[in-house]
Amino acid sequence: MAGSGEPKRRADATRSRAAVLDAATRLFATQPDAGMAAVAAEAGVTRQTVYAHFASRDDLVNAVVDRTTRQANEAMRAADLDSGPATDALVRMLDVGWRFFRVSPLAHHVGAFARQRDEDRQLPINYRLLRLVTRGQRAGEFDGEVSPQWLVTAIVAVSHAAGDEVRAGRMTQPQAQTALRDSVLRLVGGSVP
Repeated sequence: MAGSGEPKRRADATRSRAAVLDAATRLFATQPDAGMAAVAAEAGVTRQTVYAHFASRDDLVNAVVDRTTRQANEAMRAADLDSGPATDALVRMLDVGWRFFRVSPLAHHVGAFARQRDEDRQLPINYRLLRLVTRGQRAGEFDGEVSPQWLVTAIVAVSHAAGDEVRAGRMTQPQAQTALRDSVLRLVGGSVP
């Protein structure tokens, strides 16, 4: 049976790569500057195993951020942002963002990766937000006098600021989550609960 071990080796490699990504995601959430040896220890594998999957720390960082971004986009799709009142959908979108806040810390650390790549990753999320803001304006739920693109830019900036406040320890996550929701709803001219 020539080659019968190949599918098993591939499955093992897939599991090993996933274990490294899971470990890096957990570790980078609390230690964003952690090195490959620390990731290997967290994953319960050797450094050689980590390097077999990721040629450099930058490659690993990018893989963590790419996977987290994919998961966030899937969660946005599952949040069904195209149904119901735009205000409710916007709050659902913000809630999804907070779910990923603790597992995507690298997206906001200066120097973690090139800014252009960060912007490329954010495009699908920004596009969803733009569609949502435009829908809210057409329905009369949001201020129609302000450019929808400006509102998206402002929402993203305020979202980053809320995350920065939590990371700096000036606000708890629940405080920042409430402040962000209320601020974003004021920005778009929606009603604040």
